[in-house]
Amino acid sequence: MANTETKQLDAIISSRRQLLAIGGVALAGLAFAPKAQAAAAVTDNDILNFALNLEYLEAQFYNLAANGVTIDNLPSPIPVAVNGGTAGTVTLKPSFAAVPFSSTLIKNYALETAVEEGKHVLFLQSALGKNAVSMPNIDLYNSFNGLATLAGLGSAFDPFASDANFLIGAYIFEDVGVSAYGGAAALISDKTVVLPAAAGILAVEAYHAGLVRTSINELDAGAGVLTGYTQAISTARATLANGSGGTVDDIGVTTAMVALNGSSATYPALTIADASTDHSLAFTRSTTQVLAIVTAGGVTTGGTTKYTGAFFPAGLNGTIS
Repeated sequence: MANTETKQLDAIISSRRQLLAIGGVALAGLAFAPKAQAAAAVTDNDILNFALNLEYLEAQFYNLAANGVTIDNLPSPIPVAVNGGTAGTVTLKPSFAAVPFSSTLIKNYALETAVEEGKHVLFLQSALGKNAVSMPNIDLYNSFNGLATLAGLGSAFDPFASDANFLIGAYIFEDVGVSAYGGAAALISDKTVVLPAAAGILAVEAYHAGLVRTSINELDAGAGVLTGYTQAISTARATLANGSGGTVDDIGVTTAMVALNGSSATYPALTIADASTDHSLAFTRSTTQVLAIVTAGGVTTGGTTKYTGAFFPAGLNGTIS
């Protein structure tokens, strides 16, 4: 795709060969995340507050991209300080501006998602009531630069610069949200009210993820540039969640040859769904694995990892942090 979108990305993104270093210096000291978390360790409120932290992050990203303002500055503000708590701040590029969309379709996607992520925040705040936590500090500037470096995509990345950049930024979030809700399902004790609600949010996040991946493929137009970036990001996310050489639980947008009706694998098929190849089940992650991704591994001192950094520079609010 030799157009303005790709040229702008190519100007700020370096060779993906840097991915070879992910297992070394870039991840030195990263504690391997456990594959499961004891159900007795957390309550349903803990899980919902963990989800609320992630929804604050997504709602801020999409509303800034589409509307140019944080959710508490919308015409109908969404509260970020609740139950007497103090809200964190949102760190943005000094010259921040909303995405200058050139595609009406992608702009409409951004607007719809902004509305839906805002509704998720309001829903979780309402469900938690007096137990809801306020928004923590959120970084949408240094975080993208750091994760871009970690994924071997260069040292500077502005997700608000263009349609293509926005989609790559959104790609970082959406698959993680799906895996987070999927992993939390087994920890939820209320199977009548809380679990169906969480499943409803998971489904919407999966719609978002599928649309992002489809839009990236369409904009890429077979050039392999944007889809290549998704593969680099997926590799970095899997490495953060499982350690270098660990389980592969993330698949970027790519084309694979498949067999139909018992024939040989000669038909090209696009990997829109980020799912296992055996049973096509969406990947799930423990809360620790999700924390490792959104904080870029956190900070490890003396063998103990504190999950601060990247999108949550001071950590998340609540028990799961």
